[in-house]
Amino acid sequence: MFTMNDIPMFIINFFLILPLVTLVHETGHVLVARIFGGKIKYCIGTGKLLFHVGPLEVRRMYFMEGWCQYEKLSYNKTWAHVSIYLAGSLFNLAIILLLNVLITQGVLPVDLFFYQYSYFSVYFIFFSLFPYRNGDGKPSDGMAIYDVIRYGKAVDPID
Repeated sequence: MFTMNDIPMFIINFFLILPLVTLVHETGHVLVARIFGGKIKYCIGTGKLLFHVGPLEVRRMYFMEGWCQYEKLSYNKTWAHVSIYLAGSLFNLAIILLLNVLITQGVLPVDLFFYQYSYFSVYFIFFSLFPYRNGDGKPSDGMAIYDVIRYGKAVDPID
């Protein structure tokens, strides 16, 4: 049951953990797109621009959504686009595994923060790879992978 005692963890989840999971996910897309020579722009949040650091924009509602846009790949092949679309989820999975190893080895404590981070990462992975289009017609990573394999086209922005 959700009680007033859960409010502090809710705030941490909403304003810290979920944006961190989003940042890791989008950074995965960015790093792999850069490996393939892409020009990148990415964003965390929506609304008015708070600040930007290089290609990263952070918007006022930083806790809501994120996206990555790339263009002009040096290796403009189907497998390169598939790799970029998969990279966000793979980065989320890699961090989950790293956290589990560090906790198992006693480097990090067993803590609700890491549990919640892993929980939201799994949620993010599932809904990123589940093939669907949102209300604006933008594809999830899974749908973008389907589109690029089936039709040979990449869709920007991703996520």
